Amino acid sequence: MATPVLVYDGDCGFCTRSVRLAEKLPLRARIVPWQEADLTALRTTEQRARHEVLWVDEAGRVSGGADAVAALLRHCGFPWSLPGAVLSLPVLRGIARLGYRWVADNRHRLPGSTPACALPADQRPGA
Repeated sequence: MATPVLVYDGDCGFCTRSVRLAEKLPLRARIVPWQEADLTALRTTEQRARHEVLWVDEAGRVSGGADAVAALLRHCGFPWSLPGAVLSLPVLRGIARLGYRWVADNRHRLPGSTPACALPADQRPGA
């Protein structure tokens, strides 16, 4: 894969808003909602894409959730690579994963959310 890919939930207002912030970073990656992505070519599944944000690196390795956010930040270069590296440290990785899961599970309560964010994944538009 020539360029990394960030895969997110395009039906979720909070996720879309978060991606708009990521676009302001020095990010050299393709950003695509999972609903429009060729998930098979990206070596992942719809089930996983519905569950968490995904980062597919140049080698085709797929990271999800907090690990995807850390990989994205590391890819942006200095100074963004520093928080990415910190989130990847074994001692903080578990905390980052818990934090990510809390945000993902509560995204319908966060700023920028849409009614689709509150629906179970199988009931969201495009399901």
